[in-house]
Amino acid sequence: MSNVSPYRRARALARRMLDELSLPAAARSERARDRRGVPSHDPGIPAVLEAATDWLCLAQDRSASADGGVARDYSLLNGWATSYPETTGYIIPTMFDMADHLGRPDLRDRAARMLDWFVAIQLADGAYQGGRIDSVPVRPTTFNTGQILLGLARGVVELGDGYRDACTRAAQWLADTLDEDGCWRRFGSPFTAPGEKAYETHVSWGLFEAARALDRTDLGEAGLRQVRWALTKQRSNGWFDDCCLSTPDRPLTHTIGYVLRGILEAHRYSGDSDFLEAALLTARNLVRCVDADGRLPAQLDASWNAAAPHVCLTGSVQNAHCLLMLHAQTGEAGFLETAQRLNRYVRRTVRLDGPPETRGAVKGSFPVDGTYGRYEYLNWAAKFFIDANLVELRLHEAVGASPAGGEAEMRPRRSA
Repeated sequence: MSNVSPYRRARALARRMLDELSLPAAARSERARDRRGVPSHDPGIPAVLEAATDWLCLAQDRSASADGGVARDYSLLNGWATSYPETTGYIIPTMFDMADHLGRPDLRDRAARMLDWFVAIQLADGAYQGGRIDSVPVRPTTFNTGQILLGLARGVVELGDGYRDACTRAAQWLADTLDEDGCWRRFGSPFTAPGEKAYETHVSWGLFEAARALDRTDLGEAGLRQVRWALTKQRSNGWFDDCCLSTPDRPLTHTIGYVLRGILEAHRYSGDSDFLEAALLTARNLVRCVDADGRLPAQLDASWNAAAPHVCLTGSVQNAHCLLMLHAQTGEAGFLETAQRLNRYVRRTVRLDGPPETRGAVKGSFPVDGTYGRYEYLNWAAKFFIDANLVELRLHEAVGASPAGGEAEMRPRRSA
């Protein structure tokens, strides 16, 4: 029998009813829709690629700060947010990729506007601030600088020397602030819990791209030093300690996706098989967390058990992308099949009808009232969603399979 008094139960019920009444109609409607479960219809890869790209364009145009950056999110509670430097940085490569894929030069123009914004807001030491553009305090931040570096390096490759100085300064600041053992400790985000972060391998990826764009092998070596440090956090079951924004014992699949992608990029940059083996160790345990429908819990514990009742859609597509990269490296069937299930699950949550603010957008959580990005459609969720589906589409095309979605699938190259 419950020890909670009838009075306390009544108060809790009253609070829930009050919360329900205070929600805007659109939030109540979306929550009710999500509680019916993931829709069965898969709109297919080509349709979602175009819709999600259009939504990112709208997010740039509707940013509350109107500065050329991309709005952090569209909230069913608060509307459009101000621009978010961190994620705008890595949206830039996606814009260039989709400009080529869709034959849309306007997307290159949008990427250039984002790059010009980064030239304007770079701090005196070459770094970039944490948080949204209007967040305080304004402090140089390792992680955000690394994500913006991904965009600056691509800007140098695509558009030339106009972005070389900003790229060089950001990359040099990251290399100079790396501790001797390969960990960044001095410039953590003021908006996350303090402490070491294994997922800053995703910062090292920025250094790898800068090394290529600037022909600076020293930058790549700095990145490799950090990834080797991050591998000291990996357990024998592939788990990474210190790999979350705020709850290291129950990290988000989002930050697991970050650490895995950074390790894969270290392998792609260096060819060092140690990085590939580390990525395989994590990935082979991760695939066991994905159910037959493609559902991956938003948070996991150190034994790879579910630690949250909802799904972090961003983490699902990030990890799908990593598994597709590993399939391309190894041919293992399990990686391909799991990636397809993850991508399909997220596609089914995306609406291609309704108001433009949510059409083609990707929620933080499914259901929408989950704790990650609660009632929000996140710009980085759309970015990683596009990237993962574009890679899957290219794999379909490489083997001559249908990219239509639904029941269409590729045949794996070989079994695990």
